[in-house]
Amino acid sequence: MAATSNMFLYSLTVQPPSTITQALLGQFAGTREQQIITASGSRLTLLQPDPRHGKVHTLLAHDIFGIIRAISSFRLAGSNKDYIILATDSGRIAIIEYMPKTNRFVRIHLETFGKSGSRRVVPGQFLAADPRGRACLIASLEKNKLVYVLNRNAQAELTISSPLEAHKPGVLVLSLVALDVGYANPVFAALELDYSEADQDPSGEAAKEVETQLVYYELDLGLNHVVRKWSDVVDSTSSILFQVPGGQDGPSGVLVCGEENVTYRHSNQEAFRVPIPRRSGPTEDPQRKRMIVSGVMHKLKGSAGAFFFLVQSDDGDLFKVTLDMLEDSEGNPTGEVQRLKIKYFDTIPVATSLCILKSGFLFAATEYGNHHFYQFEKLGDDDDELEFSSDEFPTDSKAAYKPVYFYPRSMENLELVESMDAMNPLIDCKVANLTGDDAPQIYSICGNGARSTFRSLKHGLEVSEIVASELPSTPSGVWTTKLARDDEFDVYLVLSFTNATLVLSIGETVEEVSDSGFLTTVPTLAAQQLGEIGLIQVHPKGIRHIVQGRVNEWPAPQHRSIVAAATNESQVVIALSSGEIVYFELDSDGSLAEFDEKKEMSGTVTCLSLGKVREGHKRSSFLAVGCDDCTVRILSLNPETTLDMMSIQALTAAPSSLCIMSMEDSSGATTLYLHIGLHSGVYLRTVLEETTGELTDTRQKFLGPKPTRLFQVSVKGQPCILALNSKPWLGYTDNLTKAFTMTPLSYNDLEYGWSFSSEQCLEGMVGVHANYLRIFTIAKLGDNLIQKSIPLTYTPKRLVKHPEQPYFYTIEADNNTIPPELRAQLLEQSGSVNGDVKLLPPKDFGYPRAKGRWSSCISIVDPIGESVLQTIHLVDNEAAVSAAVVSFASQEGESFLVVGTGKDMVLNPRQFTAGYIHVYRFHEDGRDLEFIHKTKVEEPPMALIPFQGRLLAGIGKTVLVYDLGLKQLLRKSQADVAPQFIVSLQTQGSRIIVGDVQQGVTYVVYKPESNKLIPFADDSINRWTTCTTMVDYDSVAGGDRFGNLWILRCPDKVSAEADEQSSEISLTHARDYLHGAPNRLALMTHFYAQDLPTSICKSSLVVGGQEVLLWSGIQGTIGVLIPFVSREDVDFFQSLENHMRSEDPPLAGRDHLIYRGYHVPVKGVIDGDLCERFILLPNDKKQMIAGEFDRSVREVERKISVCRSCSV
Repeated sequence: MAATSNMFLYSLTVQPPSTITQALLGQFAGTREQQIITASGSRLTLLQPDPRHGKVHTLLAHDIFGIIRAISSFRLAGSNKDYIILATDSGRIAIIEYMPKTNRFVRIHLETFGKSGSRRVVPGQFLAADPRGRACLIASLEKNKLVYVLNRNAQAELTISSPLEAHKPGVLVLSLVALDVGYANPVFAALELDYSEADQDPSGEAAKEVETQLVYYELDLGLNHVVRKWSDVVDSTSSILFQVPGGQDGPSGVLVCGEENVTYRHSNQEAFRVPIPRRSGPTEDPQRKRMIVSGVMHKLKGSAGAFFFLVQSDDGDLFKVTLDMLEDSEGNPTGEVQRLKIKYFDTIPVATSLCILKSGFLFAATEYGNHHFYQFEKLGDDDDELEFSSDEFPTDSKAAYKPVYFYPRSMENLELVESMDAMNPLIDCKVANLTGDDAPQIYSICGNGARSTFRSLKHGLEVSEIVASELPSTPSGVWTTKLARDDEFDVYLVLSFTNATLVLSIGETVEEVSDSGFLTTVPTLAAQQLGEIGLIQVHPKGIRHIVQGRVNEWPAPQHRSIVAAATNESQVVIALSSGEIVYFELDSDGSLAEFDEKKEMSGTVTCLSLGKVREGHKRSSFLAVGCDDCTVRILSLNPETTLDMMSIQALTAAPSSLCIMSMEDSSGATTLYLHIGLHSGVYLRTVLEETTGELTDTRQKFLGPKPTRLFQVSVKGQPCILALNSKPWLGYTDNLTKAFTMTPLSYNDLEYGWSFSSEQCLEGMVGVHANYLRIFTIAKLGDNLIQKSIPLTYTPKRLVKHPEQPYFYTIEADNNTIPPELRAQLLEQSGSVNGDVKLLPPKDFGYPRAKGRWSSCISIVDPIGESVLQTIHLVDNEAAVSAAVVSFASQEGESFLVVGTGKDMVLNPRQFTAGYIHVYRFHEDGRDLEFIHKTKVEEPPMALIPFQGRLLAGIGKTVLVYDLGLKQLLRKSQADVAPQFIVSLQTQGSRIIVGDVQQGVTYVVYKPESNKLIPFADDSINRWTTCTTMVDYDSVAGGDRFGNLWILRCPDKVSAEADEQSSEISLTHARDYLHGAPNRLALMTHFYAQDLPTSICKSSLVVGGQEVLLWSGIQGTIGVLIPFVSREDVDFFQSLENHMRSEDPPLAGRDHLIYRGYHVPVKGVIDGDLCERFILLPNDKKQMIAGEFDRSVREVERKISVCRSCSV
């Protein structure tokens, strides 16, 4: 809360949206490798497929702060690089280029053509680029089309012309593609509906006769204008077009896909039509028609005319479509189409976009759930699948034909090689700490149909364990070392015990080494490869320098022992128990020379660090010394100032570990850092100035209750810091954000660690825990949220948690789906007309559909055991719509699961025959449910919540209070409080917050004396509420269907009056204000999130962190709203946000302030995602902005990083 009466929040994205609306394939880096560009809400992401390992890596993600409506790519003639065209809600067309050297998107052109916003008459909904890169057409849903000519100027720079208009009023566009016409004038094909006559006919007869037309628009490059070249009537159900190769590669034209048919059309060719095959099987409706929802065309190398289409139906079935062309006397295709053929290929999840790579992979951007990366096993040419030809079917869409059927089967032509985590649609989200970790976990339900999942999200990096070997006793330290400087891999693994040292060889087998030269009867403090071919062992009584079997021993002074040591390739430093520092350096002859003077320290030395010798240098210039007087000192190791103190830093606790290492900073340069671990469990990272030795820009993070130990390791070629506490952490520079990130590892706690490199494991780590030796690797650094999935039965609707036990209860329902009991009956009928009895796995093929049917169930989920304990199916066409765990006071506080259902529901227009409330009793500590009874109510109850030992239900417009009876629920109180129908309920004390589907929120007070529910305050504007939560007793946070997040507050005076015992009469007889409650709520904050919020809750996400508002969006977004504590922080981030708006304007030309205030002006919320882009700015802009604050760049970056690390 800020110092003034205003509320200020800082918005951050924890997980960006995972839904992909469109995906493009191209050579965006200008190399032979293909990349994939995806559009997800407002984010543009560049993916790099790795054909060798069958993986997909994220190269770059850029938030354009605008809604991406369409994207397309083009390549200028003679170029080897693809450009990207963005059509967004900015009212501008943007052409951007990917710069691989800086890993950035750069805007080349930005041309304004219309108003901002996603309007039906403003172009941007459809976008198509000529295959030869000469022009692009951008169209609106209605009326307007603009053509831009693309070219090069004398400096070989991309140019874009003024727009050429191709408008026609009264026309709706359904689909748009560019034709492949070789180097003839560019032609664009559009599916259009002309409604001008229907608009003028009040009887509605003309609307029934509206025809769908395929229209060609030609750009005459000579005359520089666009003409409507050709049009013809196509099937009225047509909805999507696909480009057919032209020029030397094929006949040109388009595939027109509609309900139950795929038709080839072109202006100078005959039409050819094939039906879409229907599924055959006992549970399939033989009369149900399919639609094509996505597809891709791929050209094969070798011969002209070698291409095929993969088109996908709304069931997920892939069909291979090919064109046969007439051949000349020499066997070459003439370009005249002979027939169209279709055959079943495979079944994959329904996709929004498909991309076929030249390397033989298929990327499927799925509509729901994880995105998939497949490898082609074969092209389906030599299988036994039936192939259907256009020779057998009429071209007239109204002519009768015999449907064709196929039998779905498991995949034969494709093999899944990687599944990319995606959480869309994200339905509900809860925060709980079930595992006993330091930080809580996020539990969510997401997905659709049989591919729905319950997911647990945990902050951390995934670890792959290679070896877990038991040791004879508990080691105190572990090191790996080479034998010679030029060795590629580590040779020895050194383990230190309380009174011994064990040396193991690293190879195909691990064996003990007896002739290493190490002293094995003492514990080891440090082991290092020294010089060209030397080894060094530091133990409490001295130093052993081993060169080719010869051992040189340096004994510790009498009555003193070595307590700490630090080594690198050419230097050794030890600390004696007397507090003295002894420094050694490697001579030119390979011997270890001791520096004459010893350095006396004021306290006992607890830790030392040297840092590695940089390339081209003889030595490390600094020594860090940590003492028990809570200080760290930096000593010089330069020859002229050896062991002179350069700087000192006071600490809050004694240091337990130090590590000097170079890491990449936000500017891309390498900076020397000192990493400090304290006995209190705090980790600090401070910049070590390479000239003066000063320590600046200190950042800290609490890692756990144990002393922190630090080790330098390497992951993906990047130097990282391994920090060990109650669990292991990894500090690294994030490749996408360029920010330093400290992330926990999803692994057992370790006492000691070191880097590990062998032929089998190039970049690994070795650690010891108790009497176990563990070797592990980290696969990737990008994703710091670990997801674990548990499959669910149907689409989940709500998620509730048991009040004491670590179990969740989900309600699930799918519309137009055959329920299990009917499925069983159909399968029993062996004499099915349209297929044999064969049950297909629903996860791959979905559930069989039937109009008006509901399949619904209640599931008990055990997140720790990662299983579904029980599934209760609802019968009689009931579907669960709400759920709550209620503790009834009349049952001595026993908790029950209460589920609201609707019978025979139709979603639009809203219809139902009845509503019910089911009550279930918990058994076996919540692992089992027993049905008690169900109560019939007037409407399906869309909101349920416990309230003062009773059940509070939102049924239609009415709020009702129920108590538990023997045979049904007993109604105790009710009141009509909502104008439409209630979708959410929240409560504290006697106050109830009612969320209406259309009219916002209403505050209701319950008066127990008279048993009345009285509404006393409501919202001033209509809000299509989707979720709410109480921030405090007077404030409520919520989201609406238009992607807004807001906080409303009840005025203090109104709130106090409503809670007075004597206020019942005045509230009951208060005068309504504008047909609403007597009082109005005040808007505190408002922010456009660009995702439809599905849940919002108040929780703390880090140890000791403040409470934040965590929200989830249907596109898979998870975000937080962090409250500011001081006015100083508010002023700083408001100024930074303003600077970022001007210095880093959105890529597609959208005004950031207008974007975040899309429907209502933004209020009280600062966009943290925009502020975090400060780290990605060029250095000169960073310094300019930092100068405005009278701060250094590092201070600004630290303030930005602290906001995230302290709350998320």
